[in-house]
Amino acid sequence: MAVQWYPGHMKKASDEIREALKRVDVVIEIIDARIPISSSNPMLKELKGSKPCVRVLNKKDLADPEVTARWILAMEKEVNVRAVAIEALKKKEVDKVKSIAISLAPDELKRGVRALVVGIPNVGKSTFINTLAGRKVAKTGDEPAVTKQQQHVRIEGGRKGFDISDTPGVLWPNLADRKGGIRLGATGAVRDTALDYLEVAPQAAVDLLTHYRDLVVERYKLKGESEEGMDILAEIGKKRGCLRKGGIVDLHKAAEIVCREIKAGDLGRISLDWPEDYEIESNTDSD
Repeated sequence: MAVQWYPGHMKKASDEIREALKRVDVVIEIIDARIPISSSNPMLKELKGSKPCVRVLNKKDLADPEVTARWILAMEKEVNVRAVAIEALKKKEVDKVKSIAISLAPDELKRGVRALVVGIPNVGKSTFINTLAGRKVAKTGDEPAVTKQQQHVRIEGGRKGFDISDTPGVLWPNLADRKGGIRLGATGAVRDTALDYLEVAPQAAVDLLTHYRDLVVERYKLKGESEEGMDILAEIGKKRGCLRKGGIVDLHKAAEIVCREIKAGDLGRISLDWPEDYEIESNTDSD
């Protein structure tokens, strides 16, 4: 699935990130704990170079905790990268991110630490910033791409101070990884108007049935006999009463139900990206 959704402000944000990285000491990347790879901006690694980075797996309450733990171990194989799972509304967990970021900054800094917060739409970046600041400084909402302009926030406390720069969520213009696009769509990182539910839901259903068969079978009262996405969707549609005249299943309505319930966490704590499915680069020092 190629996600065709790239508002003009996102191109501007990419340029802003390039400039902002020159002025900061550490990067804080917010990603969705359910889809750590799919929700990570592929441009960031190239842009940040050797700059220290804290990878924040937000929405950990929606993700499979065992899978999240494996992701953290995998990510921390990279030099100058720390990873931590949080819920962005919990102050203690957000403050832990701040402490990690400060610890990664160069020791010789006499001024306060400067951090850049980045993330694709709808991963909870603005909620994270508001919790960190202890006040509402960033606009939040259920729809992706709420943040439109870069802003700078001074965080109180700390011997040397802590400054963060916020940027609009950046989503690439054409996501070539089909499964990544589907997982972004299923978890709500892409606007509904840019989604083809009949492409997203069947593949998402197959992924869920592969890793969380008991949860899916119980949630939708399935017989669990079919492994084909459209067949699974048709069975869900029958169980949920998504029927047209003549008893024909409304597959689009069934697909909307599946996507909506994945986004809301109605199936329980699930992950759609698994470390075993990706080649995780290890840039540890060989010295």
